[in-house]
Amino acid sequence: MNTLFDKIWDSHVVDLIKDGPTQLYIDRLYCHEVTSPQAFEGLRRRGIRCLRPEKIYCMPDHNTPTHDQDKPIEDPVSKKQVDTLAANTAEFGLTHFGMMDPRNGIIHVVGPERGLSLPGMTIVCGDSHTSTHGAVGALAFGIGTSEVEMVMASQCILQQKPKSMRIRVEGKLGPCVTAKDVALFLMEKLTTSGATGYFVEYAGSAVRSLTMEGRLTLCNLSIEMGARGGFIAPDETTFAYLKGRENAPKGEDWDKAVEYWKTLKSGDDAVFDKELVFDAAEIQPMITYGTNPGMGMAITGSIPTLESVGEEGGESFRKSLKYMGFKPGEKLLGKKIDYVFLGACTNGRIEDFRAFASIAKGRRKADNVTAWLVPGSWEVLRQIREEGLDKVLEAAGFAIRQPGCSACLAMNDDKIPAGKYSVSTSNRNFEGRQGPGARTILASPLVAAAAAVTGVITDPRTL
Repeated sequence: MNTLFDKIWDSHVVDLIKDGPTQLYIDRLYCHEVTSPQAFEGLRRRGIRCLRPEKIYCMPDHNTPTHDQDKPIEDPVSKKQVDTLAANTAEFGLTHFGMMDPRNGIIHVVGPERGLSLPGMTIVCGDSHTSTHGAVGALAFGIGTSEVEMVMASQCILQQKPKSMRIRVEGKLGPCVTAKDVALFLMEKLTTSGATGYFVEYAGSAVRSLTMEGRLTLCNLSIEMGARGGFIAPDETTFAYLKGRENAPKGEDWDKAVEYWKTLKSGDDAVFDKELVFDAAEIQPMITYGTNPGMGMAITGSIPTLESVGEEGGESFRKSLKYMGFKPGEKLLGKKIDYVFLGACTNGRIEDFRAFASIAKGRRKADNVTAWLVPGSWEVLRQIREEGLDKVLEAAGFAIRQPGCSACLAMNDDKIPAGKYSVSTSNRNFEGRQGPGARTILASPLVAAAAAVTGVITDPRTL
């Protein structure tokens, strides 16, 4: 086979169970406050400790408020989850980046940023968007709470080996077309189940041209096509990004690591279970119109008609448009919106804030828009201030909040009110995802910024 997926997977196999799953060694386990309490409880009940505590990193992100983090959390459910994680990590001797810790943030932003996620690793977390870490050339995937307990206890997991898929995007991306647009385009083409059962390797000249932060965005959304995970072979872009980060190898160890990382690529004769090729020139700035991330279109396009959807998907299509308040065949350019959210593990990195600021500079936030700009970590917030982006954004009428998952999901204070339209850089637009009755339109930071300053859905290329 000789694919990169096979190389990393096979080098981590501990045992093969006849006619059953593979026992796979795990290099890094990330834990947040939502999916870990039952795992810790399971260890406690069995009277066992974590086998390799130094391989486990924990931090709260889903429930953290994005203001007044130096004060006690007001919401009792959120407070309990965050406090429970702190207590569990202390009891089991694990590394914990708590609220207000300069290393805290959204777990999928912090891992790569701190050099904890490295090429060739196997990485898991009780969170579906763990595929983000695949951007460094790792096999990273989300797991269930019982599996979190399994990894804590044994540093291994039982997994059926997925099939391999390579998606190549060839050519040059057009103006204002970002990694987020590439992901939304692929989801429109493949649908939300098109990669089910596969681990996806992203390749091709357009993928290679992406910055590390763009690659993190692309890999983050793999799960939304149904994939088990997504990754990109490490290259000079990867090495330049990781060099000097606090947990990356140093000195001679760095040289040795890079030498090994350079071997992490699929062979020229590699055979994939499925291979797809797309032309980068076809991709425009994208938005979604429905209630799953696969219901996307070019920003200048029209919502599909009932005829084009066909009988099979007709009912869910109609239900989705009814929830969103849209009509088949309608264009969304010029549609009035209420909220803009910049952030999440999809688009909460420094590059995303630079992109947003590039549109906001010299303009003003529209009066009808409430904007939440939420960095993915304290490190991102530090960079925003260091680069003076906070001044640019404040001059345009935007305030920057404190780090956390925020309005990506309705687990904290930042909820979109029922019936309101939110242009969001997050990863999911399910019914109620951003708050009961909230209507979410997924977009890139550039499209979000264009909507924030005009008050309506706007093609950023016109600004």
